[in-house]
Amino acid sequence: MWRPSKPSGLTGTGHTGGLGFSVIHSPSMAPKSHKPQKQTTPDHDAPLGPRKSPTRRALLAAAALTPAGCLVPRARIADVPPARRAGLPAPDIEGLLGQMTLEEKIGQMTQVDRGALVDGTEIHQFCIGSVLSGGDSLPRPNTPEIWADLYDRFQSQALSTRLGIPLVYGIDAVHGQSGVKGAVIFPHSVGLGCTRSPEVVEAAARITAREVAGTGIDWTFAPCIAVPRDDRWGRAYEGYGETPELAESLGAAAIRGFQNGTPGVQDGTAILACAKHFLADGGTAGGKDRGDARITEEELRRIHLPGYAAAIKAGVATVMVSYSSWNGQPMHGNRALITNVLKGELGFGGFVVSDWAAIDRLPGDYISDIEIGINAGIDMVMVPIKYRDFIGGLKQLVAAGRVPMSRIDDAVRRILKQKARFGLWERPFTDRALTAEIGSPAHRAVAREAVRRSAVLLKNEAGALPLRKEARIHVCGGKADDIGVQCGGWTVGWRGRRGPTTPGTTIRQAIARVVGEARVDFSKDAAGAERADAVVVVVGEEPYAEESGDRTNLVLSPDDVALVAAAKRSGKPMIVVLITGRPLILGDVLDAANALLVVWLPGTEGDGVADVLFGATKPTGKLSCSWPRNMTDVPINVGDARYAPLFEYGFGLSYG
Repeated sequence: MWRPSKPSGLTGTGHTGGLGFSVIHSPSMAPKSHKPQKQTTPDHDAPLGPRKSPTRRALLAAAALTPAGCLVPRARIADVPPARRAGLPAPDIEGLLGQMTLEEKIGQMTQVDRGALVDGTEIHQFCIGSVLSGGDSLPRPNTPEIWADLYDRFQSQALSTRLGIPLVYGIDAVHGQSGVKGAVIFPHSVGLGCTRSPEVVEAAARITAREVAGTGIDWTFAPCIAVPRDDRWGRAYEGYGETPELAESLGAAAIRGFQNGTPGVQDGTAILACAKHFLADGGTAGGKDRGDARITEEELRRIHLPGYAAAIKAGVATVMVSYSSWNGQPMHGNRALITNVLKGELGFGGFVVSDWAAIDRLPGDYISDIEIGINAGIDMVMVPIKYRDFIGGLKQLVAAGRVPMSRIDDAVRRILKQKARFGLWERPFTDRALTAEIGSPAHRAVAREAVRRSAVLLKNEAGALPLRKEARIHVCGGKADDIGVQCGGWTVGWRGRRGPTTPGTTIRQAIARVVGEARVDFSKDAAGAERADAVVVVVGEEPYAEESGDRTNLVLSPDDVALVAAAKRSGKPMIVVLITGRPLILGDVLDAANALLVVWLPGTEGDGVADVLFGATKPTGKLSCSWPRNMTDVPINVGDARYAPLFEYGFGLSYG
């Protein structure tokens, strides 16, 4: 067994940085001068107090208190030498590394959230290597063009530094460029897992990469190659399914889609992928997010490691470490797994990034957090707010010999190699032709096909499906006409939300397109359903992400159960459409339904659901996770010694 390393005991304090949003400047206004802010460094002689890590919720709350006119942090345009602006060949990495100061190297290891920057000049001042937009760190107005403008302004600050090392910008484009209003939203991974199709997954990732590149951004924190072993986990929908085989085959397909670009063409559409979250985030006790995986090394390697071996073979550029622990040892401090296994045994040559403020969760003060995390093998730290403290703290650790220069050089070398590999020197700015493609009909057609292929038919009594195009259909339930619910979490916001969050086609709208508005009735409570030829009831989960989705009871809500009962009283054939990120306890709903179609979290293209309902395509999806009968079955996974689910892993009906 691997043994956890012990904290060094080096102490210091850290201070949470403030949030800043600049006044909007005219796009043509370039700054005449900029007075650098004084850098703050941790005071080793100051008394220690409780450390508070900034959360996504705190970041959003601070933004909400900012005047609406200032909510677009309009980064200042820096003067960039014409040759750098036009694009230059990537430099020799070892030669570049030899020219860099310690401050420049640490800057490359620092990732800052967009919302923590006042006007972007901090990128120049601190030689910041990476910026991200956290789940709720979105510009207003939220349009592809604003995103592209923001990226280009930030990039100009990086290119104006002494060495002109380009910025790499990261975002959680986990099912499409899902932070951007108007982008195509694909089914979440649990649905893609039901396609069993590397081709579908690769095509979805290819379109996502083009739309991410169209906003200038060059790095997605995807795919999630977790193997969810407990459906109570609030991130279960981010994994492809409960077996390592799905993580291996589909995770590698996503990486190819993100990273390979257009075959034979260097068109700037390849983006860095990120396999996450290393390791065993899907194996925590009780399905607790950020919990502890209490499993043997044999199970760790057999279930949770194969996806990473496949990702590395596929050439993944980055790996993100998990918030979780393994048998009490926090992953962000686990040198044995990060350095010895991931980089050594598996031969990972890309760079390792932390999760959001995750080193802050390590035992000890902030200085020791930095020391443990960097020495464990983390190359870039998603700080994401108090970057001045991180930079100052890491500099002190190097000076004290607590973090060797060889570790710094290894981390920076890995980062620079990936920037060179993905052409960031040659193509530093947004290709606006790609911006114009975002949300295009051609892209939506790829997502529609993914929706068709991911739907799983669990029941079809007496040929209730497919529906006739000539039939009068009563559609009921608020979720039937709610694009926010349909997309789920990580959609124009961290946790997603109800309502018209982004352009798309709801299930109700899609049905109306097939049969015509005149033959579709809609209600939230099944009122008038008896006048229809068939009733389509849409029920399921509300949007959530991460720990907000952890549940101890996976039953359908009382309102959904009551809606199904009301629709049943119509006496007409009843088709239940289930929107969900995981299997739910169906109870009497399964018996009441004439047909039950699971569409998971399908995204913006509700037409794909209607295609299956009306037989334009036959359902082909197969369960990527075992379906429990009741909560006493949970957790349940194929291969368990006692395995008697309601529907087995791989189950799925079709027509004819």
